[in-house]
Amino acid sequence: MTKSNWNQTSGDIVSLVVLLLGASIVLLPLLIVFLISFAPPGATPELWSKNWSLGNYHDAWQRGKFLLAFANSTLVAIAVTAFGLITSALAGYALARLKFRGRQALLLIVLATLVIPFQLLVIPIFLVLKWGSLINTYGALILPTAANGFGIFLLRQYFQTIPVELEEAATIDGANRWQILWRILLPLARPALVTLFLFTFIGEWNDLFKPLVFTTRPELRTVQLALAEFQEQFTNNWPLMMAAVTIATVPVIILFFIGQRQLIRGIATTGIKN
Repeated sequence: MTKSNWNQTSGDIVSLVVLLLGASIVLLPLLIVFLISFAPPGATPELWSKNWSLGNYHDAWQRGKFLLAFANSTLVAIAVTAFGLITSALAGYALARLKFRGRQALLLIVLATLVIPFQLLVIPIFLVLKWGSLINTYGALILPTAANGFGIFLLRQYFQTIPVELEEAATIDGANRWQILWRILLPLARPALVTLFLFTFIGEWNDLFKPLVFTTRPELRTVQLALAEFQEQFTNNWPLMMAAVTIATVPVIILFFIGQRQLIRGIATTGIKN
């Protein structure tokens, strides 16, 4: 083995060790939550219980009324994600391909929205929703985040990595802009679309702020709001709490593992061309 090969191999080993160490640090709390959730109901929390039980999951699901919360969170997350994909695709394509006055200024405004916390806008958004009689409705949970600057910028960057020659060839064949966007660009932008889908869906699933501020009706409770109320009721029952946390987290983990390959590809590609 030459010196250069040895240096490369040793560097790979060091990188692998560092990555495994970082992954262990991140996954250790999740493992602790998972193990404690299987302790027998009413027992003292233990990392490794001799008698594993699913009783905490049954009790947490029934007492927390997570069925309705799951339905609400799924509806809101899918609706916001659908609106976000549509608006981001249209705006991203316009900023990437169309030539019009003020395009760069509009792009800067979109980027500026990324640094403004949602909490700073909550009062004007609340007043607008109240004016439109949307408080305590699904509209209050969906409309405020139906479009976002991150998605627009992400798809704009990805569209710029696609050769313009493909669109020119389609134009020669008689395709209009809508056909080019729908039949050529969007299929090629699947990694970016999956990335945006995952970020938006997971963000909405984990959102507690909007349901807490814009709704008071119990039938509009989302998973995170139900989890917060569950924590207040069963603060000292750690196995039951850990079971509730696991129930709320499993859908996000499954969704991430399904789309992780497209997610990595989408993030890696969108920074190639400015």
